Amino acid sequence: MYFEAELKGKQYKVDVAETRTHWKISMQEEGKEWVFYVVSKTDFKSAESYISFLFKGSSYLIDVVGSDTDYTVYTRGSYRTIKIHNDEMLLHKSLKAGGNLNGDKELKSGMPGKIIEIFVKEGDVVKANKPLLIMEAMKMENEMRAPQDVKIKEICIKQGDSIESGAVLIKFH
Repeated sequence: MYFEAELKGKQYKVDVAETRTHWKISMQEEGKEWVFYVVSKTDFKSAESYISFLFKGSSYLIDVVGSDTDYTVYTRGSYRTIKIHNDEMLLHKSLKAGGNLNGDKELKSGMPGKIIEIFVKEGDVVKANKPLLIMEAMKMENEMRAPQDVKIKEICIKQGDSIESGAVLIKFH
């Protein structure tokens, strides 16, 4: 499960993979390297709204309350407010904005996916809200549109490419 979180003004990417015996947790604070953790299921218990587990020789009791994107987490004697965006929320946010435009110079993928079709070529002038490409993500085909009038400088992907989150798809003049 992939999601992004915001805690005390810092952005984090988090990926959790579950196996039969443990969870593999990968975390990346914005601008830093990925950090990897393993939590054994033998040291984990859950009840009602809280979980308890051992990690690196320390015991943690965590209680989580919230909904949508806002959660309050209680652990180790203090409360923390965390905003959590799962991959579906990230996809919709990216698509509503026509992808991530970095200073109007490039279109980036908001999440991992596969390029299904590209509607433009280098040198094309595209009007706002016209389709640029179709990307499959979360088993859905999603049309990414120009958020404003743009001129295509470079197409960095081709049909059939599998792309990672944050990959540059198209550069603009």
